[in-house]
Amino acid sequence: MRLIQNLLFALAVCGLNAAGAGASPAEPKDGVEYRTLPEALNTDGGKKIEVIEFFSYNCPHCNVFEPVVAGWVKKNADKISFKRVHVALLGGDGALQRSYVTLEAMGLAEQNHQKLFDAVHQQRLRISDDEAVFDWAAKAGLDRDKFIAAYRSFGVQARVNRAQTMVTSYKIDSWPMVAINGHYLTSPFLSGRGTPGLGEPELQLTALQVMDYLLAKSKAEKK
Repeated sequence: MRLIQNLLFALAVCGLNAAGAGASPAEPKDGVEYRTLPEALNTDGGKKIEVIEFFSYNCPHCNVFEPVVAGWVKKNADKISFKRVHVALLGGDGALQRSYVTLEAMGLAEQNHQKLFDAVHQQRLRISDDEAVFDWAAKAGLDRDKFIAAYRSFGVQARVNRAQTMVTSYKIDSWPMVAINGHYLTSPFLSGRGTPGLGEPELQLTALQVMDYLLAKSKAEKK
């Protein structure tokens, strides 16, 4: 799986200029390759453009999109303020959502984010309840007691509530989904709607192109 992820990332990065308009319109259309929220939401990006990735560890499309998004975020680090929000709209996602929020609260999200994806999609672990989460944390080298204490804390519950509110406010109904500047949403699925028949690597490529377009659009609007 990791080899496939790396290949997808290489396709997205190396093929971006070559694919050009053939994979995505030069001017993505609202309601086709992206959608605009009725009202822009408040953001925390300051002078930078806030970008939010809505995802789930259980989602196979999120899993293969993750290294592609990570490369895009790194490329645009000077322009964006990036955050992730774990979605929990399907059964079994609640424990994983709380796991990500706990890792964030402990300052350990970046070191363990891919590990959780790997646990679900490579090791095929079923992490759908608290005890399964605690077992994973211990196997991943985290202090089990400290993790459990954070997982059950009021602070983490407040973060979970905030995540749920954001999912509702951004009208997230599928994932992965990328929100830009509190106003625009796109995804591999949305970005490819104007070009039927694309495979997943090409859909990821079109998503990056639309994200570039929306980032530039948001920067122009912010001036």
